[in-house]
Amino acid sequence: MTLQKSPRELASHSAFAPAAASERAGPRTGPRTGPRTGLAPCVALIGCDGSGKSTLASDLVALLNREAPTRSMYLGLGTGDLGRRIGGIPLIGRIAERFLTGKASKAHEGHAVSGRNIKEKRLPGLATALAMFGFSLARYRRFRQVLGYRRQGVQVITDRYPQAEVPGSFDGPGLSWARKGSALVERLAQRERALYEDMASYRPTLVIRLNVDVDTALARKSDHQRAMLEKKIAVVPTLRFGGAQIVDVDATRPYHDVLEGIRAVLRRHGMPS
Repeated sequence: MTLQKSPRELASHSAFAPAAASERAGPRTGPRTGPRTGLAPCVALIGCDGSGKSTLASDLVALLNREAPTRSMYLGLGTGDLGRRIGGIPLIGRIAERFLTGKASKAHEGHAVSGRNIKEKRLPGLATALAMFGFSLARYRRFRQVLGYRRQGVQVITDRYPQAEVPGSFDGPGLSWARKGSALVERLAQRERALYEDMASYRPTLVIRLNVDVDTALARKSDHQRAMLEKKIAVVPTLRFGGAQIVDVDATRPYHDVLEGIRAVLRRHGMPS
């Protein structure tokens, strides 16, 4: 599977959607309500693994914080970090780590991406579904922290951003609502979908889409599987994040050039760094 356009081509055709009067993407179907306005800016860095999201988030926060209070937040699933923390528990840690991370990975195996089509298998068993739902709950709690910061007037740079458009390992629901399974697991999938719809209903102020080719991604993340990176590279350009403004950046360029380019974009959007 190959990217339809190169990172350079994507960046040269960057889409600047009109600014919305509200940060909400549409009617809420999630479990909570909240104000539609009065939120400090949120910039979401998205892209395939190896595109530089984490490093850029750290550096951008350090620069932006000179002008206005700014925080960063990781909004990925967090299976790796949680697994490492669990692995540190004496005696049972390593066993629990292998079990949970294995279950989380298994929950994504039913998603085979070909172009823009998602081929679905059945929902996983209860143990796998509970593990996946638990990770989604942890992501939801971090997202509520982001909203809390924004309501206090603190700008936020996020590493990844949840979406409810495509299920699977693309920062969407792990338990696809379109798949069949036991009644209990289907209920979990519905509840998880509600969480993601709630998060996705809050549009980020700006989405910075970091585009890389698979060879660059593999060079930077040599422990990752090529097939999964190709899937992510294929899906990322199709995500719309509720109509948020999206700026494409060629992240194959030298890091300094990428950072300075993003700073220029932020300045044009009223966020001096």
